[in-house]
Amino acid sequence: MISVRTTGVRRLTVRSAAALLTTVALVAGCSATGGQDAQGKGSGVRMTIGMVSHAGDGDTFWDIVQNGAERAAAKDGVRFLYAHDKEGSQQAELIQSYIDQKVDGLIVTLAKPEAVKAAVRKAEAQGIPVITINSGGEFSKAYGALTHIGQDESVAGRAVGEELNNRHVKKTLCIIHEQGNVSLEDRCAGVRKGFHGTVENLNVDGTNAPAAQSSIQAKLQSDTSIDSIVTLGAPMAAISVKAKQEADSSSQIATFDLNAAVVKLLKAKDVTFAVDQQPYLQGYEAVDLLWLHKTNADVLGGGKPVLTGPALVTEKDVPKLTEYTGRGTR
Repeated sequence: MISVRTTGVRRLTVRSAAALLTTVALVAGCSATGGQDAQGKGSGVRMTIGMVSHAGDGDTFWDIVQNGAERAAAKDGVRFLYAHDKEGSQQAELIQSYIDQKVDGLIVTLAKPEAVKAAVRKAEAQGIPVITINSGGEFSKAYGALTHIGQDESVAGRAVGEELNNRHVKKTLCIIHEQGNVSLEDRCAGVRKGFHGTVENLNVDGTNAPAAQSSIQAKLQSDTSIDSIVTLGAPMAAISVKAKQEADSSSQIATFDLNAAVVKLLKAKDVTFAVDQQPYLQGYEAVDLLWLHKTNADVLGGGKPVLTGPALVTEKDVPKLTEYTGRGTR
């Protein structure tokens, strides 16, 4: 299924992305005056920006990204459109839909880079600037994007491996919740590089919570030498906590990414630490930079990614994070 969202319009699920996106383009309003220029006066620029992500249904991480993007869009007087699908071929079709609408800028993820490569290059060939976020940063420059905003997944993975060393664990289960996602594979590979013990990957379906929990539980029951679990997304952390409890395992759990549920798990010490890559900032900066590029020819990064992480957070950070995750900004 393909999900499409536009600022001011609730999310809808449709079979034909192209048809709905065309309808949304007609009914969604945009600012009459545009954003504010450097002197605080209305720039008069009217602009539409589309974002296409690889999010699966129910992934709260992308709600936070969208919150950031929509905040920047409101500030800059930009009309923001959002669509997602976990399949690479569908992501390419969504990008094409935005090209057909003649959007003024595109924000895309490169979780499955080969699947969207042609669509991204087509957008740029038609004069639509592209910023990549979150995943596949190593492909961004080669695909002609203005810049990439996110974290270096290999660096983040190594940081997790090093922290596991500090916690004196010996064998880690790295849960990949979306097969073929290059960023998730990079995270586990980074953990393996930084960790002195053994790392084993386990592929599960992140969109099927009961099946994922069952797979993790079965692995913990069959291999009692596993003393730590690393999940690669916030929703999977809660699933792993339940699997650990059902398996009667004493494994420590760490996770990539934050949401309100993870903060509660940190407070309860069910999760030992989390990796924050600041998804709100990824969405906010991508929209803001496309607006700045159009109004002032600005580019960030100097040919290098603009890093939003990683930062490791623990139960000590819970008081401030509770407020921020509660309002959907962390």
